[in-house]
Amino acid sequence: MTLDYLVNADEIQIKIAQGAKPGEGGQLPATKVTEEVARLRRTMPGVTLVSPPPHHDIYSIEDLAQLIHDLRRVSPSSRISVKLASESGVGAVAVGVAKAGADGILISGHDGGTGAAPLSAIRHCGSAWEFGLAEAHRALVASGLRDRIRLQADGGLRSGRDIVIAAILGADEFGFGTALLVSCGCVMCRRCHEGRCPAGIATQDEKLRRRFAGRPAHVENFLRLVAEDARRHLAALGLPDLEAARDRLDLLKPAPATGKRALLDWTELLEAPLPAAPEERGNDRAFAPTPLEQAMLDAGRGALEGGPSRRVFSAGIRNSDRAVGALLSGDLARRHGIRRLKDAAADGPFFRALLRGSAGQSLGAFLAPGVEITVEGDANDYAGKGLCGGRLIIRPADPDASSGLEPGQAITGNVALYGATSGEAYFRGRAGERLAVRNSGALCVAEGAGDHACEYMTGGVVVVLGSCGYNFAAGMSGGVAFVHDPDERFQNRCNTDSVELESVWIEADKQLLRGLLENHVRHTGSPRAKTLLANWEAELPLFVKVMPLEARAALARRHASQRHGGDVAPATEDVL
Repeated sequence: MTLDYLVNADEIQIKIAQGAKPGEGGQLPATKVTEEVARLRRTMPGVTLVSPPPHHDIYSIEDLAQLIHDLRRVSPSSRISVKLASESGVGAVAVGVAKAGADGILISGHDGGTGAAPLSAIRHCGSAWEFGLAEAHRALVASGLRDRIRLQADGGLRSGRDIVIAAILGADEFGFGTALLVSCGCVMCRRCHEGRCPAGIATQDEKLRRRFAGRPAHVENFLRLVAEDARRHLAALGLPDLEAARDRLDLLKPAPATGKRALLDWTELLEAPLPAAPEERGNDRAFAPTPLEQAMLDAGRGALEGGPSRRVFSAGIRNSDRAVGALLSGDLARRHGIRRLKDAAADGPFFRALLRGSAGQSLGAFLAPGVEITVEGDANDYAGKGLCGGRLIIRPADPDASSGLEPGQAITGNVALYGATSGEAYFRGRAGERLAVRNSGALCVAEGAGDHACEYMTGGVVVVLGSCGYNFAAGMSGGVAFVHDPDERFQNRCNTDSVELESVWIEADKQLLRGLLENHVRHTGSPRAKTLLANWEAELPLFVKVMPLEARAALARRHASQRHGGDVAPATEDVL
């Protein structure tokens, strides 16, 4: 997700139910990663991609609430919904999602999707939307939260009858997928995962795409027919509209069943939910900037509106100040556009914020180009999440310290730079676990990292000047990492299934690494980086370069094709 994408979104949906598909984890085969797809995904063509969840390690409703908070800071006007799979227990999750501040919940049934998923996945991807919808609606009513959330159902909806049943069970909105594809020409041949769709829909093959005959009018006509069908069913039931159908469970009865279906107990599904008094609590969706956010917003708005060309803002920060910088970034992107921000930032940041103290979660989330945030202190989890061209600097509160933090002491929490697409980050201290997960373009220097650093990374550069945890570079398919390894222990902590380690580099690699170390010294005053630069010729051989295998192979194929054969070694800058 980029800043430009978020501020222009009418609705943002958080998917925490994976569903069934080839690869089981959002896998995109290398053959499908075309030039266009690679540009959108911030990677290179011909490289297999695996999509991690949108907020790595959502283990609790609090994690989900943090993501919703961050997104609402960037784009206050966007509607935020959460997708859940229909299954037993979804009601309790729906209540938590409502308390987390979401605007809507999508209950997705097992009958949707492309039909190209393996049988092992189809059999374990949830239940019918009727069960999940009824349970979620019942739980929300019983908790007094039903009026704060809009429920949507999807997963095989095809007719007006489906719409009326969903409305009776509690749905406010209705999603169509497969039926709309059929209206556009899909023949349901179930080859979506192969890229050989004969209707020209699920394919990157230009010859096949020319076969696509679908038009917007086809979708409009189908939905009008569904609406007319729903109107007729409502009229037959004596109901004026879909709103009047809610909780009219007396209008439903199970169809005659035989065999195992006769053993099903429909009692709970067909009993009206017992309402509870609405909770007396504030509206989690109400947007109210904190004093720090408002002060930064007021100072930053003038940076590109006739004010001083380079503004400096200074304030204290506490760990209750979350997603600092996101509100300003979203406002600047809406007012001026990303292109103008990038042009204005060509000569350096036009707005600098110096904050002293301990920053809360998601410091500098989706930070815009031209905005620089420096924290003298430390930061919590998700620092630099979705970094989008800005610069994030975290250094100890005592800038005159002769050394950095104590060995092993973290200056920023877990999952720093998750999903970053561009920009720079400099941490004068150790980062927590999962540093730069799904980084696809940002530059980062840290003085140590926990487990799972550079996981799923597709672009950018990460430099680690201290020890690393285990499983480094798991699933890494692009970008490059440089790790200082004087004890030669890194090879036992790196996941070499997808990368190779190099110690002999081209001159461009040396210049890139040295330049990043010099930047790290300039922004943080790091004694460790100063020592490495002072003994450059002796320390350089102690660095290990981490290079993705797939990226190297893809580049070799491209260069060989361009030069009509021959072995060509890909340059580092082509992978970034």
